Amino acid sequence: MTRYDLAIVGSGSGNSLITPYWDDKKVALIDAGIFGGTCLNVGCIPTKMFVYPATLGASTQQAGRLGIDLERRSTNWRGIRDRIFGRIDAISAAGLRYRDQELDNVDVYQERVVLRDPHTLVTGSGEVITADQVVLASGSRAVLPDVPGVELPQVHTSDTIMRLDDLPERVLVIGGGFIAAEFAHVFHGLGSSVTQVNRSGALLRHHDEEISRRFTAAAGQRWEVVLDHALTSITGNDDGTVTGHFEQEGQPLEVRADVVLLATGRIPNSDRLDAAAAGLDLEEDGRLAVDDFQRVLSGGVPVEGCYALGDASNEYQLKHVANREARVVAHNLEHPRALRATDRTAVPAAVFSDPQIAAVGLTEAQAREQAADESDVVAVVQEYGSTAYGWAMEDQEGLVKLVASRSTGRLLGAHIMGHEASMLIQPLIQAMATGLGVVDMARGQYWIHPALTEVVENALLGLDLPQGADAPL
Repeated sequence: MTRYDLAIVGSGSGNSLITPYWDDKKVALIDAGIFGGTCLNVGCIPTKMFVYPATLGASTQQAGRLGIDLERRSTNWRGIRDRIFGRIDAISAAGLRYRDQELDNVDVYQERVVLRDPHTLVTGSGEVITADQVVLASGSRAVLPDVPGVELPQVHTSDTIMRLDDLPERVLVIGGGFIAAEFAHVFHGLGSSVTQVNRSGALLRHHDEEISRRFTAAAGQRWEVVLDHALTSITGNDDGTVTGHFEQEGQPLEVRADVVLLATGRIPNSDRLDAAAAGLDLEEDGRLAVDDFQRVLSGGVPVEGCYALGDASNEYQLKHVANREARVVAHNLEHPRALRATDRTAVPAAVFSDPQIAAVGLTEAQAREQAADESDVVAVVQEYGSTAYGWAMEDQEGLVKLVASRSTGRLLGAHIMGHEASMLIQPLIQAMATGLGVVDMARGQYWIHPALTEVVENALLGLDLPQGADAPL
């Protein structure tokens, strides 16, 4: 048995917990996967490094509307791939080397562990680790549908598809969430023929209905989108391709492709920790249950000195949420008598597809459902094309949708689809986080003319909320 002051399961955001505070203490860092976690190796960072060149490739179609004849003659897939992973793999390796070889107080375990109790872990090789404080930041993994053929070598998840040797001619994307939307854009923008099949009737259906509907239509103008079809199996063909078999109300559909991406969701890794057997509480979807201070619960009671963060315990599966939680946990580990809670006000998200999506707060349907008086909820849609910069872009798709409370004058939700949506939404996030009212935000500052941010300004003004006598002019 080896005793530590701190044991961390997961080398993603959990890795940031090893601050100078622990320099004279013993720390165990445990991760059976690639060092650095999901975001660095198979998630946010490499995917966006593919998204950018794909967006440049897809811009040839947009340029034509503006009188510019652009042509994408070829894609150097291997060059793009090697540039991306040449950087990422080096960062991962350097991080592992630093923690494992250059710090005397940190021991790295590159194997799975299970919990015997909240402060005792057992490695795959049988070593028992105990720690005064434990942090479970074990992340999540791609979930595979239970259908025949998912084990074929042409079938991938987001963990493996970016490492392909060559750009596929035909890609079949299965799923309708953000991972499916982003990879459909990546392969379409780089030159593949993409078919996206979703079992429900819309893409990104967890977003505001207006955004989901419009994105589904926009995606269908870029690559082939098939809705309301459930995957039944995947079979291999003699020429090395595969066929996805789908069904809609008993009617079969077959889609032939060189590569299949299964983007049907991710599940937390709490089951691999044997968390339930160790007495820890789980949410219905398998996440570790935590309190506001990120302490793991057992029988509804917080376990002192045992924390969880990131995909292992929150529903967002977003790196910026995991990072915020890591800062909270780092403080609470070092100041157990002055705990701080995680602030979940205005948690934003973005989908780096084409067009881009960004959202924060409630959808219109959620706001009306939660309102004591539905008439208090006011919503507005402002088109990119209604502004001068939208004219310059000849934009026919972009929009800003805002949802607000008439009685409080505060934003309840913001939803943007279009060019650089993830940046346009930031002042709206800030307004919601600080409690800045709609009228003050719209009129209390200058908005650069004729920048695209005017679409946000005009959407705020379009909410037409009551203004007091002392409101900004």
